[in-house]
Formats: sequence, C-alpha cells, structure tokens
Amino acid sequence: MRIESDFIGKREIPKDSLWGIHSLRAKENFPDNTQFHKEWYMAVGVVKQACYKTYLDFLKGIDRKFPNQEFPFQLLDKNLIENLNDAADEINLGKHFDHFIVPAIQGGAGTSINMNVNEIIANRTLLRVGENCGNYDKVDPFEHANVFQSTNDVIPSSLKVAAIRLLQDLEESINNLRLQVEKTESNYRNVLRIGYTQMQAAVPSSYDKLFSTYNNALSRDWWRVSKCFERIKEVNLGGGAIGTGLSIPRFFIMEVVPNLRRLTGLPITRSENLSDATANQDGFVEVHATLKAHAVNLEKMVADLRLLGSDLFQNRELHLPQKQVGSSIMPGKVNPVIPEFVISTAHKVYANDVMISNLSGQGCLELNAYLPSIGHALLDSIKLLIAANNTLAENLFKELEIQSNSTEENVLYNPSVATALSPYIGYHEAAKLAKEMKKNSCTILEANNKLEMLSNDKLKELITPEELLKLGFILSDTINTK
Repeated sequence: MRIESDFIGKREIPKDSLWGIHSLRAKENFPDNTQFHKEWYMAVGVVKQACYKTYLDFLKGIDRKFPNQEFPFQLLDKNLIENLNDAADEINLGKHFDHFIVPAIQGGAGTSINMNVNEIIANRTLLRVGENCGNYDKVDPFEHANVFQSTNDVIPSSLKVAAIRLLQDLEESINNLRLQVEKTESNYRNVLRIGYTQMQAAVPSSYDKLFSTYNNALSRDWWRVSKCFERIKEVNLGGGAIGTGLSIPRFFIMEVVPNLRRLTGLPITRSENLSDATANQDGFVEVHATLKAHAVNLEKMVADLRLLGSDLFQNRELHLPQKQVGSSIMPGKVNPVIPEFVISTAHKVYANDVMISNLSGQGCLELNAYLPSIGHALLDSIKLLIAANNTLAENLFKELEIQSNSTEENVLYNPSVATALSPYIGYHEAAKLAKEMKKNSCTILEANNKLEMLSNDKLKELITPEELLKLGFILSDTINTK
C-alpha cells in the first residue's frame, strides 16, 4: 500500500493502482455500480492531449519571444509534458479503463471524472520515467496533469467529443437499417394487404407502401442526426472555471480548440461565448430530442411488425424471424424478442429525455452540476439506438418473410375492399356488398354475383393490385361500369 493525502486527510491506496485518493473518495461517496461510459473516458484523454499539445506550442512561443526570461509562475518541462501527452494518448486508446473507478452517477459537476483521469495520467507518467505511483512531488495530478485546465471545460468538451463520435456511428446504423428496409420494400412491391385504422380493417394497401413509411421515417431520422453535430460542435475548452479564462494564458485559450479539432478530425469549434457554453446545456436537450424522435419511429415500426406477425391475425401473412426459444414451459413457443428489445430501448430513451431536460434546467448561474448525469444519459441513448438499429437490420429485416401467395386472397375476402367500388356504385351500394361479404364470409366476386352491382369483368379489373394501389381515380373511368 501507499499513503496519499489531501487537505481532508490521508488514505491508504493500493501500491500499483493508477487511481489515487480523489478517485477513492468519489467511489466511497457515490456508492453506485453504474459504469461510466468508456467512450467518454477516451474522449477525456484526447482533450487532455490537446491541452498538452497546446502547452508544448506555448513553450516554443516563449522560447522564441522571451529567450532566457524568468516568469513568476513555474513553466513545466518539455519532456514532462510529452510524457503526460503519451499517457493521455493511452487513455484516448481506451487503455487503463480498469483504473477508472468513479461511477457514472455522481455529484460534483464532473470533478471526480477529471481527477480520476488526472491521477491515471500522473501515475502512468511516473511509471514511464521510472518513479513509483503516488510520487506526486515529481508528477502531480493538479499542477501537471491538469495544467491550464478545469473540470468545467474539460468534461463538457470531452462529452461533446464522445457524443459526436457516437453520433457518427448512429448515423451509419440508421442508414444501414434504412437500406435493409428499402430492400424489403422492393421485395414485396405491389403485394396486397389490408390497411388498418384504429386496429380495424380500412382499405386495401400493399406491403411496399407500409415499408415505405418506415423507410421515409428513417430517412428523416438520418437527416436529423446528421444535423446534430452543428448543435454541439461548440466547446468551452480554455474557458476555465466559468468561461472567463481566468488564470489561463490567452495563447492557450486561442489554440487549444484548433488542436483538439486536428487531433479528433471532428468539426469542433471554440464557442464565441465561453461563459454561455459553460453555463447552458440546451444543446444536449436539442440533440436528445432528435434521438427521441428516432426512438419513436423505431417503436412505431416494430410495434406494427410485432402485431402483424402475431397469432392475433388469423390469416397471418407476415412472419418474424424465429430467433430464440420463447418459453421455459410452453414447448415450441417463439416470442418477438427483437421488437420487444427495441420497444424497451425506446422507452429508456424517453426516460433519458425527461432526465436530460429536467437536469439541464437545474443549471445554476455559471455552471450545471449535473453534467455527469446528463452526459451519461445522452451517451446511453445513442448507444442503445445504435444497438436497436443494428439488431433490426441483422436479426429482423434480413430474415423477414411475407407469404405473398395468400395476400391477394385475403384482400378479396375482406369487406374493406368494397371501398374501392365507391366511385363506381356509390357508398351505400358498396356498403351492401361489404355487408353481404361479412354475412356469408364470401369474396367480393361472390357477393357481386348475387347483388349484381357491377359487371364481373369490370369488378375483376377494379380489384387488381394495379387498380387498388394507384393514386386516386380518373372521372372517365367511372362511366359505363355495368
């Protein structure tokens, strides 16, 4: 064990742990096992790299403009900064995550996140230069790892980096799902089905029209997600504690965000008002509203498919893929687990949306203390939606089947098909046909043979898929129907 101290007291720390006393206190103060998102952890690493790169540039500028000049503050050694940068790069690559012990749900506006990473960077740097972990006289988590930084600019900036990276993955997952839906739409073009309103048979439609509604909704989702980057691309890095840049060199403030942009390849810019970017989190509220809209579209789609593929439909045409055994007691039962997973995901997104909105409104004066919970919920929603899109594309739409040989027959037996005849024989006469079909469980052709509303040839023409699915009717078509 080693002994570490802060102004509160001393604690024993495992000898080789990269975390230190500040991480330990956070773990004890926030006894929750919700794991911090690794993507955010990695993003903190690259933000630290941008800070160290800017510090190195700062040193070069001092050497050039003020050779041999002494300053009242201590400048850090170039080799030390380079070692700090290498340690931060390891975090950016996801290494040492097992030494990040702070839970996702916490108090303190993210100070515990920042300090856990600072301790990892400091101790990794110590090991790199042949020193023992905890020897903070050589490399200090505050003075060195956190140089010219604040929790209040590092943590929100890194959250935006993590969110944009994941939003790119979400955008790709939506597009992949949309392509699978589009293939399904194409495979079942002009395959008839009964359209439903309020769970009652309405009028004839087709499966490609149904899938086209999903395709269009996903296209809107893709477009909206692609615009999310604009909402959170402005960061407050360099702003310090409350966005005023107090105690931070102006050079650092001007150059750190361009360095972050170059390191990440992301469209990140420095906010024109660093205080605003520190105090207000409405950008995350707006982005999550887009995520909620996508969740709504996914829920609507899979709820439809679950219903159409259920045993409630006596003449079921749509068959969901059988993915796993559905019961421990009922042999042969298979449940619609993919739609159920997606619906569960959607409702978790809705819950996250409420929390993000409420906690964003809880920002107080210059800072929002609840950024860790806001960020966790945001990243949680993005990752859940990526998972939902991926499983729908791979485990549902690729194996979805429709028995197209029975769909036309089902339409002809459904009284709703009589609606197609209203322009030719009027509403009331069409209603008589529908009533006859219901009463005797017969096709529209059989009902028409009895009631003689139309010539058989004209009726057969009007109930072809091409006629039932065309957009509206032409007045001249309604003449001489007998």
